[in-house]
Amino acid sequence: MTATELASAAGVTISERAAKRIGAILKSEGDGAMLRISVEGGGCSGFQYKFDVERARADDDLVIERDSAVVLVDPSSVPFLAGSEVDFVDDLIGASFRVVNPNATASCGCGTSFSI
Repeated sequence: MTATELASAAGVTISERAAKRIGAILKSEGDGAMLRISVEGGGCSGFQYKFDVERARADDDLVIERDSAVVLVDPSSVPFLAGSEVDFVDDLIGASFRVVNPNATASCGCGTSFSI
């Protein structure tokens, strides 16, 4: 199964706005940079999203590519992100990545943590 087929099967997508912002960030980081999105325990709602720039990918990572954006998701985070869209918003409270996650039953006010 190709990386695109895996991303499609997991239903994780990257919006056009997020792809542009991720592409700009990765370009400033130099060749080989990729954005890793993971889900960790913690935050005010039980789980939280973590965003890191990395240069290495594991064989079992989910790889999502859109335009110049390359996003990695580790296998243990994929079930928490299934069906989600990663978006980038720039509003009155600031600019940030936002994960629109249909699995979340509750989230905090800032949108960085969630519960299932």
